[in-house]
Amino acid sequence: MATRNPGDHPETRLGEVLFEFRRVGKVLRVCAIDPRTGVEVTMVADPRQGPETIKRVAARKLAYVLNKKRENGEIR
Repeated sequence: MATRNPGDHPETRLGEVLFEFRRVGKVLRVCAIDPRTGVEVTMVADPRQGPETIKRVAARKLAYVLNKKRENGEIR
């Protein structure tokens, strides 16, 4: 079975995504929230990566979690 990139999933249609960045010591704690469903993911990032890269990774994690929740029937 081939693994899929979460961004390649046909149901992955992220509209608006809210981001929260908090500095914790030498790292960033990043939350990405889908305002439509209220699903939130959290990750830790290296602030040297830049905000656009960090947002892209956080959005991909959010898409992955949303797809898993859809597959399990937890959200529509």
